[in-house]
Amino acid sequence: MDAVIAFTSGSPSPTRFYSSASPSLRGPHSLSVCGPWRGRGRPLRALRHRSQAQAPAAAAGAAEVSHHDVVVVGAGIVGLAIARHLLLHTSLSVAIADAAVPCSGATGAGQGYIWMSHRRPGSDTWELALRSKQLWEELAAEVDGQGGGGARERLGWMRTGSLLVGRSSEELDTLEEMTKVLSQAGIHAEFLSASSLHALEPALSVGKDGGAMFLPQDCQIDAFQAVSLIEKTNNSYSSEGRYREFYNDPAMSLIRSEVTGTVEAVQTSKNILYGRKAFVIASGAWTRSLLHSFLEPALTLDIPVKPRKGHLLVLEKFDKVKLNHALMEVGYIGHHIAKPNSTHMASESSEDELGALSVSMTATIDTKGNLVLGSSREFKGFSREVDRSVVQCIWERAGEFFPAMKNVSFDIDQNTQIRIGHRPYMPDGKPVIDFIPDMPNILIATGHEGNGLTLALGTAEMVTDMILGNPGKVSHSPFSIKHRFSDLFVSNTV
Repeated sequence: MDAVIAFTSGSPSPTRFYSSASPSLRGPHSLSVCGPWRGRGRPLRALRHRSQAQAPAAAAGAAEVSHHDVVVVGAGIVGLAIARHLLLHTSLSVAIADAAVPCSGATGAGQGYIWMSHRRPGSDTWELALRSKQLWEELAAEVDGQGGGGARERLGWMRTGSLLVGRSSEELDTLEEMTKVLSQAGIHAEFLSASSLHALEPALSVGKDGGAMFLPQDCQIDAFQAVSLIEKTNNSYSSEGRYREFYNDPAMSLIRSEVTGTVEAVQTSKNILYGRKAFVIASGAWTRSLLHSFLEPALTLDIPVKPRKGHLLVLEKFDKVKLNHALMEVGYIGHHIAKPNSTHMASESSEDELGALSVSMTATIDTKGNLVLGSSREFKGFSREVDRSVVQCIWERAGEFFPAMKNVSFDIDQNTQIRIGHRPYMPDGKPVIDFIPDMPNILIATGHEGNGLTLALGTAEMVTDMILGNPGKVSHSPFSIKHRFSDLFVSNTV
């Protein structure tokens, strides 16, 4: 089931709502915020031996013991996709555990891009993005072939094409060069002048010096619909005894064999989940603190993933701006700082310390006809508060590209949803997908930041191949731990 936290104008306290579809709130004065439940912030106990872990739980009579081949910690899009790929392509059994429920973190707060337009051929993530997009295309074709509304209805799948837009001659030069590079890499990319762009998107204004790069094959999905479909697939294996899910049940510690020292199980708040073959930590922005609690004192591994907070603004049935494609300003690539006079911004000098706000225009229309505007990025820890000044900044930034919006009175409390998520940010801009050194049955898959939806299926395939020891279709070496964090290990005697 999906969940949201809803804040109404009359009460600041969060209330849970569950639904089998996208949790859109239809009340006229509501803000809905997708994010984690209270269990996320709970202190976690460190790795323990079997007798230490089971004795207190057995005495309390609270823990259920179950056995699986693979245990996945984290039910975001990456964790769910890993479970799906294992179930579809192996005979292994899978359990998945999470402190919350699917779509309550970064997954549910995403805009749904399956894009190549803002990627660079030859970069470390290029091949993974290509493969993952191919897998999404194959899934959409499969769903279309099943009928029942097809991929649009069941995935929120739309081949909108992407427009990366610029408004200055410098940005136009960048877009022209990007078009050439992507075309040489085999991607269908077109460079558009301001007049050609206006013909495609009459509501958009980029000035006489502006233009765009157009990728007609880019797509978007709806995260809630995609997760619902993946969950349905996963749960179809429950009757065979190959799949179980444990939601609202945070992981507390790892259990180690007293004989071999090998990790044997994950203890959650309610269960002990044994894994015969592997454990996958796919807990997004929470991975760093989770690993610290899991691995001390046996091993300290500091994966520098951190939460990067983002707001998205969803305007229900907004008819003042008509879009034919999905759009993003070229400044999004560098997460440029936007500073409208009406909005206070922190200093740019120390984004990590001061939480400087980066806002770039993104705009899509979802399958329900809602206008989705973004996006913001800032370091605010795990803050769950709606920052109205950030929402106002997103609105004003969009107004610089869509003149019709400047004539609209914006009321944040009227027919508006605010999505908040914490992207798992990595300083080098690429995920970590690797086994922990000296712990060969513990694999990490995190740090996708804003690319979790795009890269999920490719990551799932890669993780499955790594667990099976198969050669992968895409090399995982760019995402390894040893080549990037070797100086962050401190090994102790176990």
